[in-house]
Amino acid sequence: MRAALPTVPSLHSEWIKIRSLRGSFGALIAVFAATAGIQMLTAAAIGTAEAGSMGQDPLFAAYYGLLFGQIAAMTFGAGALSGEFRNGALRTSLAAVPNRTRFYLSKMAVVGGLALLVGEIAGLVTFVGGQAFMGPYALALGDPGTYRAIVGSGLYLALMALFAAGLAAVLRSAAAVLSLLIPFVLMVSFIVGEASGGVAQFLPDRAGQVVMHTQGQDALGPWSGLGVMALWAGAALFAGWLAVRRRDA
Repeated sequence: MRAALPTVPSLHSEWIKIRSLRGSFGALIAVFAATAGIQMLTAAAIGTAEAGSMGQDPLFAAYYGLLFGQIAAMTFGAGALSGEFRNGALRTSLAAVPNRTRFYLSKMAVVGGLALLVGEIAGLVTFVGGQAFMGPYALALGDPGTYRAIVGSGLYLALMALFAAGLAAVLRSAAAVLSLLIPFVLMVSFIVGEASGGVAQFLPDRAGQVVMHTQGQDALGPWSGLGVMALWAGAALFAGWLAVRRRDA
């Protein structure tokens, strides 16, 4: 297993690929732009209207923009992997890095690392920028749960990108992954939540978002919820690793 760990050249190679793919790099930038931009625009429009205008939980409301930023994170993760399955790119990648496990781990390390970096920056800017427009209803850095939410929001976006990347390695299509994940996150999760009660809290998006709530939700606390989401992402990554190892390039 040690021989299959990522090396500096393999990591650098994956960074060059992502930087050169306009779609993937654009999606990475969109993670920040959508999360922070939509939060600030929404806060500027309705943030001072009345208490609770953006949601009953002011801490979670401070991350309204993340509901859109997570779509960009999914797009980034899925696009970074699906690009390997077009025009024989995977054969070229494996010619440079013959060890499939090393190739896959290097790819995921770069995807996860970039998503985490951008996610943490977006988390901080989203909170500070959004609260600047909230007037008397603004939260301040240091209020209960604020630092946890900032760190947790970046981890959430990184896990969502890795979740999508793992599925893309299985399905070999960003379009297929996004056609499954976007409706699931935006609609199915809420519908199931209303119908099934406590079971829905273990769905990846709802579990991961608990870290941005003031209080835990039912059986899950902030970090245990993020842990549940990490298990979903880990399962997808494991399935993707099996697919990359066993399928023909």
